[in-house]
Amino acid sequence: MEAIDNMAAQIAKDYQNKVPVFVGVLNGAFMFVSDFLKAYPHPCEVSFVRLSSYQGLTSTGIVESLLDIPEDVEGKSVIILEDVIDTGRTLKQLVHLFSNTNVEEFKIASLFYKSDGYNGEYSIDYVGMEIPNRFIVGYGLDYNELGRNLKEVYQLNDSNMINLVLFGKPGAGKGTQAGFLKEKYNLKHISTGDVFRYNMKNGTELGKLAKSYIDRGDLVPDEVTINMLKAEVEKNPDAAGFIFDGFPRTAAQAEALDNFLESKNMKVDATIALEADENILVNRLLERGKESGRSDDQDETKIRNRFDEYNEKTAPLRSYYENQEKFHIVNGIGEVTEITERLAKVIDSLG
Repeated sequence: MEAIDNMAAQIAKDYQNKVPVFVGVLNGAFMFVSDFLKAYPHPCEVSFVRLSSYQGLTSTGIVESLLDIPEDVEGKSVIILEDVIDTGRTLKQLVHLFSNTNVEEFKIASLFYKSDGYNGEYSIDYVGMEIPNRFIVGYGLDYNELGRNLKEVYQLNDSNMINLVLFGKPGAGKGTQAGFLKEKYNLKHISTGDVFRYNMKNGTELGKLAKSYIDRGDLVPDEVTINMLKAEVEKNPDAAGFIFDGFPRTAAQAEALDNFLESKNMKVDATIALEADENILVNRLLERGKESGRSDDQDETKIRNRFDEYNEKTAPLRSYYENQEKFHIVNGIGEVTEITERLAKVIDSLG
């Protein structure tokens, strides 16, 4: 590939008097690294790193690596060989991995670079080819672990998948509307509460793990919740998208969801908040409480406390998704069909 030859020649010119350490990022870069090394004319060292499947999900932000960085890089010039750079999340984690090493210099080389999707936090020192922000497969790059052995690089057709995060105060009709939307758009409604109850009731490994935290009075880590969501997504390969209900609840969880979806070649397309006057919702819940017998729907003070909690938790999430231009507000008062039409109008505009 001409792009690889050009990169190798440029780096060889810059490092003709040094012995760089090339670090390939597995799994996607293995073909690129192989061909790059064949084209590189000077002495060099080679190593590899491999990041965990779920990147950036720990509360500390420390990356768990499956294959760690080489130990003998102190005082050396390290050049990362990446297959593709798009959002920059993986690059951020690579920089973190090498931040505590005493390397002489640290540079990034990527065969493919999606400038439209990159956040620009770190400089890319060597680029083989700049490409549109589209999903590609082949030459080491995979789609759900398939296609790595293809000799050429292919762009997958854009799918019509829609992934939504649905917000709403208690009584706003979120569950009712999720039911209509999943039928209208062939979406899978994933309620975090339902998923937790299913796993714990059926004694799955994730359910047992979640229960062990709950029994100790601890919060269930985001990784456990994400793994439950992953299982639900993988159980529904024919779904045209997903409605996430009850997760995320914090900005950190929203970032975790983004990372998970990115690992599945997916993304959140929109977050929709059903807004309604709190006095109307109070009356609605009090009426519901008479029929359901739910104690938390029969006490106005408890209801308003739930509203306050919702407002407090949703504020940073709103800011997170507004920064991505993905936050939408829909009036949640009116006939059920009217509200569904308002939601559909937002969803239909996403394409």
